[in-house]
Amino acid sequence: MKYRILHTTEYASIDPISVGHNEAWLTPRNTARQIVLSHWIDIQPKPSASSTLTDYFGNTVTQFIFNQGYESLKISAVNEVELLEPALEHADGPAWETVLAELQSHRTPPALQAYEFTFDSPRCRTSTEFADFARPACIPGRPIRQVLTELLQTFHDEFQYDPTATTVFTPVEQVFRSRRGVCQDFSHLMISMFRSLGFAARYVSGYLRTIPAPGKPSLLGADASHAWLSVYGGSLGWIDIDPTNNLFSSSNHVTIAWGRDYADVAPVKGVYVGGSSPQLKVSVDVRPVG
Repeated sequence: MKYRILHTTEYASIDPISVGHNEAWLTPRNTARQIVLSHWIDIQPKPSASSTLTDYFGNTVTQFIFNQGYESLKISAVNEVELLEPALEHADGPAWETVLAELQSHRTPPALQAYEFTFDSPRCRTSTEFADFARPACIPGRPIRQVLTELLQTFHDEFQYDPTATTVFTPVEQVFRSRRGVCQDFSHLMISMFRSLGFAARYVSGYLRTIPAPGKPSLLGADASHAWLSVYGGSLGWIDIDPTNNLFSSSNHVTIAWGRDYADVAPVKGVYVGGSSPQLKVSVDVRPVG
């Protein structure tokens, strides 16, 4: 499946912003299941300087600075990607105990690389409470994919999507208590649960586009920035799961970047001097092509 994605971010301020330094994670990654066909970013007004670099996690980052004043800023990213269905869609993989043993012993290069995602990060924290919620899915000898399937279902049964319940700064502990949140909250919380059990889990930012069946609603997060997570599955590699929609990622999930949590891969972030009463507007359009 081929997609064309238009992601537009607009800032407006009553008073001019005199200086601004910004970073954008808006370029898709090439992966085993995703091929980037084209990428283009337009920034208006034109920045004083801009550059592209690769961050620690291998994501492409666009940096741009303004040394002159502006009252509005528009960032348009246009991407075309091709997605393939996962080759191991029905493979259950090794037992979860085998995956943990591989991580803890660092006996393979992939496990050593994944090990850094077992630790706390600014927005994902381990706790006994999180471990206790997830542990019932870890029946002795159960394959890792079956563990993920059961925990996804349990999470879906317990938590309710509610865009009014949280903000970008809501801690995972509050999300756990209220049982409400959005895709970012659910991804952070489930990452925290897996890390609390010793698994490696990372945050994935991207887009989700779905076509609902007749009479059925669209999946939550469709045609918007979306978030999910990947769990290291030993011989299966990294397995992407979407707790907001209770499913494994498919050819409808477009990956932009991954990191420890949202703070590593926010679509656009930066610092500025000046401005007042800033307004933010974001729109995303995901369409199949070809």
